[in-house]
Amino acid sequence: MIDVSIILVNYNTKKLLIDCINSVYKKTSGVTYEIIVVDNNSHDGTEESIKTNFPDINFIQSGDNIGFGRANNLGIKCAKADFIFLLNSDTLLVNNAIKILFDYIVKNPNVGVCGGNLYTLEVKPTVSFNQSMPGFASDLDVFLGGVLSRMSYGKNIFFNHTNRPMILNGYVSGADMMIRKEAINAVGLFDSDFFMYYEETELTWRIKKENYKVASVPDAKIIHLEGASETIKENTIRRMIKSKYLYFEKTNKKTYAKLSFYVFTLTAWSRVLFYSMIRKKISVDYWITLLKLNKSEHAAWNNSSK
Repeated sequence: MIDVSIILVNYNTKKLLIDCINSVYKKTSGVTYEIIVVDNNSHDGTEESIKTNFPDINFIQSGDNIGFGRANNLGIKCAKADFIFLLNSDTLLVNNAIKILFDYIVKNPNVGVCGGNLYTLEVKPTVSFNQSMPGFASDLDVFLGGVLSRMSYGKNIFFNHTNRPMILNGYVSGADMMIRKEAINAVGLFDSDFFMYYEETELTWRIKKENYKVASVPDAKIIHLEGASETIKENTIRRMIKSKYLYFEKTNKKTYAKLSFYVFTLTAWSRVLFYSMIRKKISVDYWITLLKLNKSEHAAWNNSSK
């Protein structure tokens, strides 16, 4: 009997993947598990390395770069356990995080998804969850510099600084999601229309609609080398914005999408003005790029959704 099916999606991150797998073997005890690696047609020798060095791992070759959600779907379909743990290849377990998350979700049948606290390589807190689902309120909060979220959640906006589990209004990071398979069976797999970004948020939205809770479990500690598995560039930002509008469409929030566009435009221009005043050209250029990308992706979404 396997307790947890651990699924890792890989695309040309062989070294990160191997380090992640080694951390799972080193830190995990007291729970039975299988590891499933879904490879999106890497060309860095990943397949040969995994099959040679980790013969017990279930290696699935997708045959193409099909994105995060669709790749995880391949892993979920062959998972043997009642609990699925989605783990990014650019993570390292600090402690027995999988056992901690497993114990929590088993003891709390109303919880459909949970995740741990994420840290940088320097063991500093990094984004582990969001306290609200994407929408007009969250965009307004960004415009106001996070005032609303600080008033509502204090220090615990994206990281659990308490010593106890916390039920979230939002969603946990896709870098470490423990999901009840029963919940997936109820709502379906990841939406294949998403290539990358917001797919775990949309899945969480569906799971929450089935009255499951989402929780942060701070005792589970994981290092997230965020950005190490993908170079941040214009295409990445464009993909994030495109996925955001797709999320609004999938969750019946088309009105929010239009409001979000206008609020983000105000936010971006306010940042351009501020950074121009203090002569931070790099930051000015960054926000101008965001303005252009947001405008083009909103227009594309608006045309396609008519």
